[in-house]
Amino acid sequence: MPAFPAAVLFDMDGTLVDTEHLWLQATAEVSAELGHALTEEDVPEVLGRAVDHTAAHLHRTTRTSITADALAERLSDAFSSKVAAGVVPRPGALALLAELGDAAVPTALVSASPRRVVDLVLGSLGDHWFTLTLAAEDTRLTKPDPAPYLAAAERLGLDPAACVAVEDTPTGVASARAAGCSVLAVPSTVPIAEAERITLLDSLEQADLALLSTLTARTTPTA
Repeated sequence: MPAFPAAVLFDMDGTLVDTEHLWLQATAEVSAELGHALTEEDVPEVLGRAVDHTAAHLHRTTRTSITADALAERLSDAFSSKVAAGVVPRPGALALLAELGDAAVPTALVSASPRRVVDLVLGSLGDHWFTLTLAAEDTRLTKPDPAPYLAAAERLGLDPAACVAVEDTPTGVASARAAGCSVLAVPSTVPIAEAERITLLDSLEQADLALLSTLTARTTPTA
């Protein structure tokens, strides 16, 4: 039987909790205030992206006189208020976290959301599930840069190649793969292309520790 993963590193929005649509709603509302209706072309700049990235995109797209920093604050406020109204775990998420906890497999929450949003979610979901948590402010660069996943592995004292990342967006998958992790991907809103070191599932209800163990077993060292 393959050895357990050294750790499992979870994205938050859209992966563990059903908040990706709340982020889209918050962005759409702020964008509408600026006279711009979000389109499919905007989605890659929103889903899986940090607040600052999306704010900069809206600033460029709308050519508003409002600063990107002020837009980021508006987006964060709008998203936080929606998250505070209620967080729903994704199907299978808590069962998988419980199985990992029973097996003493370290876990990390690796999010591109601001710490204020991460803490709101943890207040509902429970912070006892995670060995450590990382928010957007905890690394200089965030997803799709590999920095968040590299930081999580480093803080756990582990090789990223021995860890499995669980993601739901192409942006998050790109971050985890660039860090050297194997990836279990459950697309939430947009499709994720098949590629090496990516295992696609329809739901976390299909995931368990045995499956995660096979993913690190298949990992080959990267140059």
